[in-house]
Amino acid sequence: MPSVALIIVGILLLVILIIIISNVKIVPQAKSYVIERLGAYYVTWETGLHVKIPFIDRISRVVLRKEQVADFPPQPVITKDNVTIQIDTVVFFQITDPKLYTYGVERPMQAIENLTATTLRNIIGELELDNTLTSRDVINSKIRLILDEATDPWGIKVNRVELKNILPPREIQDAMEKQMKAERERREAILRAEGEKRSQILVAEGRKESQILEAEADKQAAILKAEAVKEAKIREAEGEARAIMQVQTALADSIKLLNEANPRQSVLTMKSLEAFEKAADGKATKIIIPSEIQGLAGLATSLAALGRKEQPSADE
Repeated sequence: MPSVALIIVGILLLVILIIIISNVKIVPQAKSYVIERLGAYYVTWETGLHVKIPFIDRISRVVLRKEQVADFPPQPVITKDNVTIQIDTVVFFQITDPKLYTYGVERPMQAIENLTATTLRNIIGELELDNTLTSRDVINSKIRLILDEATDPWGIKVNRVELKNILPPREIQDAMEKQMKAERERREAILRAEGEKRSQILVAEGRKESQILEAEADKQAAILKAEAVKEAKIREAEGEARAIMQVQTALADSIKLLNEANPRQSVLTMKSLEAFEKAADGKATKIIIPSEIQGLAGLATSLAALGRKEQPSADE
């Protein structure tokens, strides 16, 4: 009997030890445990070592405190201009209050998905298709504000909302592609026209600069030619001036020598006659002979006539 009692006591101690060990809980980082006591909320366990009372305390929910991502499937949405498009959204959220998250709403993720879909329909319904495609940032901000306010009683903080894809109907996609192609062709034509225009402008400017350079070259050539002609005339005039100066110098020297020789009156008269003979070398030359050499001129004429008369008799 004593041995049986010891065995029973040992079994009871082992069971008690197992129960105690099984009720010791270690809460890891970034998690929280919501504890109920006798069916009612009791406490929230944070990171660390905790012990619950067996059969009285119960772990109602393990809550992840990290930021989570919810990728919702595409939702059909009608725009203001009656175009049905498919939009799928991505919501980044974080649980801030495990108690509210546990008891605030049934199936929180489904509630967030439905709330996101209805909010998206309300916002897109006020926009046309073109505005919807170009206003993603505005739509994201509006959805985030509305979701953050609506999920605050659920202990959820919505940090960010992104529109992942916006898919218009196939026919509208084809029309948009044709429009984009036409726009690209228009831009290409504009760029080509601008290039041709620029090329023509450059050619015209080059031709203009060439003509300006040619005109400048002609101007410089004319200036150099005029300067050469001017220099030649100056040199010619200087040469003529030197020649006249040399003639006048020679004449002055001859007169000086003649004066120094003290010539007779008859020699001076003969020199004067020679000078008049040279002066009379012309058809329309009129000569006025001074009185002092008229006699000598008449004598010279008579002698010349006599010489012509005697010449035939000599021939005979």
